[in-house]
Formats: sequence, C-alpha cells, structure tokens
Amino acid sequence: MEKKEILLHPYVTEKTMNHMTGSPTLDFKDGNKLEFIVLRSATKKQIKESFEKRFEVKVEKVWTRIDKEGKHAIVKLAEGYSAEDIGMRIGVF
Repeated sequence: MEKKEILLHPYVTEKTMNHMTGSPTLDFKDGNKLEFIVLRSATKKQIKESFEKRFEVKVEKVWTRIDKEGKHAIVKLAEGYSAEDIGMRIGVF
C-alpha cells in the first residue's frame, strides 16, 4: 500500500481548528494536532509513517476513531513542528 494513499483528506471543523492551535477554554491546551480521514484498514503505525513521509515532520502520537464519515486519525506532532504550518500548506486556513 502506498503511504500517500493512507491519508485521504484533512477533516476540518471548528473543533479540529482548536486542536491545531490549542484552546485554553477546551481540553486541547497542548494543541499541535491535525485530523485526517484515512483508509479504514490503516493501522496507527502506517498512519504515522505516511504522515511523517508526506509532510516531513515527526509524529508524537496517533489516535483513531471510526464514525459514519469513515476512519479519523488525530495526529499529534512532536515538539518543534507546527500543525498550523502544515494547515497552511494544505489550505486549511
């Protein structure tokens, strides 16, 4: 499976924007997270490797969940990397 095929597209809502920047009023104080819709069969390890290769960053942790829209992956970037920068590159802002 090609690594770029794992990440289908970013998932952008007001809540996911708060994940990126961090919000003192929510539980996302640490921020620096992005959310993507990914292949349902993708593992956390595959998601991490694909994300690191595609955006040339280091990933600290990956969380996944499945809902009616598909499999979501929340990716927390390692210290020194910015989710806002990646958001700008992919056109979220």
